Amino acid sequence: MEEILKAIEEKDCKRVAKLLYTKVDQLDDDELKEVLEKAEKLALECEDYELYKIVVYYFHELLGINKVPEFEKLAEEKDTFEVKYHLADLYYLIGELEKSLELYRALLEEEAAKGHLEHVGKIYYAMAMIYEELQEYDKALELMKKAEEAFESLGNEEELLRVRIHRAYVMFEAGHPYEAKAMLAGLLPKVLDKKDLHVEVHLSFEEIFEDDENYDAALQECLYAMIHAKGTDYEDIAFGSLMDVLWQLFLDDEFETVYLNIDMFAEAFPDMRNFFEAVKAIALYKDGKMDAEEVSKYLEKVTDERQIELLELLGEAEL
Repeated sequence: MEEILKAIEEKDCKRVAKLLYTKVDQLDDDELKEVLEKAEKLALECEDYELYKIVVYYFHELLGINKVPEFEKLAEEKDTFEVKYHLADLYYLIGELEKSLELYRALLEEEAAKGHLEHVGKIYYAMAMIYEELQEYDKALELMKKAEEAFESLGNEEELLRVRIHRAYVMFEAGHPYEAKAMLAGLLPKVLDKKDLHVEVHLSFEEIFEDDENYDAALQECLYAMIHAKGTDYEDIAFGSLMDVLWQLFLDDEFETVYLNIDMFAEAFPDMRNFFEAVKAIALYKDGKMDAEEVSKYLEKVTDERQIELLELLGEAEL
């Protein structure tokens, strides 16, 4: 909590947003309310509507406090692309998909008339995400293609690559895994110097392999993603993907896959060695290859509270 309050005091809106995303589950309700109230004041003061969106979302989802009407009133008063774009995204986040699409369509008409191609590309991409959520994959792919055309005409290579990576993933969701893997393979050489996009490619591969129950390959992709995400905003996302795969393996009693592969992570991340060795010990115990007393020795070496919670979850996975 102190870290978030310090970032608020320093008026570092981007850092506040990142910390809220990564630390919010560590706060109790009173702490969360205090942090969100301060962050809300900062967001309005700095007119940072991305941060304001995050704050309103957490008020709504975690505390049951509805500040959406306040956001709507603000959007009406300011009447700018930025505030309306983030309001539309907020609707998407809280599940109001039709309201989100309605506002995006209105924004698209306005921005296309003004010739603001970057805004047009962002809107097409955002709308595609909604149709993806609705599992209308053909429509999502169509809108992503339009977003690509907008970013390509602007020469915005980074956003173009980001959309193409996601389009490959939607191809997989639409039931075309081999086409998706081919698209990702073609994109991989183009993102080697772009850490966040490099991570997104590996995480997309991970999802495809996991869906095919090729867990050795899925874990390998998690490893690549975590290595390239080190020190970036994607670090928690990559680690979360690994935990999702491990959770599924424990649920499916695939303990051997865990203890044969987990040493890769212990070697690649020596600062987390105790955690990964404890994961391996739990898997060996579940497979009848280690006794409880020996497992306890590995568990006792883990001191990080979050890691302890994750180990407890894995230990209870099949219950």
